[in-house]
Amino acid sequence: VQLQASGGGLVQAGDSLRLSCAASRRTFSRFAMGWFRQAPGKEREFVAAFSVSDGSTYYEDSVKGRFTISRDNAMNTVFLQMNSLKPEDTAVYICAAGSPFLSYADPRGYDFWGQGTLVTVSS
Repeated sequence: VQLQASGGGLVQAGDSLRLSCAASRRTFSRFAMGWFRQAPGKEREFVAAFSVSDGSTYYEDSVKGRFTISRDNAMNTVFLQMNSLKPEDTAVYICAAGSPFLSYADPRGYDFWGQGTLVTVSS
């Protein structure tokens, strides 16, 4: 199972970025897809997830209304549209696939992880 994240970069506060995570077809059709992030010196935290069963989406409170997770089935890709970026959004963003049982926000529910893409937001 391979996950390939891309789209990170250096932007200014208030700017937008769209991250992409390409997955193998088998992964995409079987698993929920999630985005996590990890800032320097901090633990990995949940950002957003897309349920494969009913298409529901889930967001961490600080990104609600600013970030949108979506998927393109034809491309086997999940996206994270990030608007109104803030310096505190600076982190390595990592996509993951799995079958979360209790919570989409729990990283233990994800079996496969991409390599991450760095997002830096300057003030």
